Amino acid sequence: MEPSAPNPLSLDLYDQPGHLIRRAQQIAAQLFREVLGPDVTPVQYAILRMLQESPGIDQVTLAKLVALDNSTTADIAARLESKGWIHRELLPRRQRRLSLTPEGEAMLAAFVPNVHELRTRMLSALEPEEQVEFKRLLRKFVQLHDAAEVGEQATATSGK
Repeated sequence: MEPSAPNPLSLDLYDQPGHLIRRAQQIAAQLFREVLGPDVTPVQYAILRMLQESPGIDQVTLAKLVALDNSTTADIAARLESKGWIHRELLPRRQRRLSLTPEGEAMLAAFVPNVHELRTRMLSALEPEEQVEFKRLLRKFVQLHDAAEVGEQATATSGK
């Protein structure tokens, strides 16, 4: 019996960057829930941290900084406001300025030890030099794709 020829259309799923990124995101989200609990999602945490770093920014700028669309950011901001963690102030032209409340600041401060534990758990399977390289490559991947997206948007805008 002759060995079958390899299927030219067959691809190793675990050699596909998209699949690996999706699995890495699933793992990261699971670890986030295990360490930080169910009260805040990774995206909510990103918004809260950005507001901590840039208090009083407008909602559209916040959306760009955390890589979300405006309507999703508005929905999440409304949820965070209902939890008492942020304050939304209406500005001219239907914009909103966002800032953390004292409760939001306290919640983030209480999360600090857990965030350190989360980072440790996420990276613990890698050697220290691999951890540095892994984070460097992830940053590079995101930055290059963000820059390409900005370039595409500028090209599309100038072509109108």
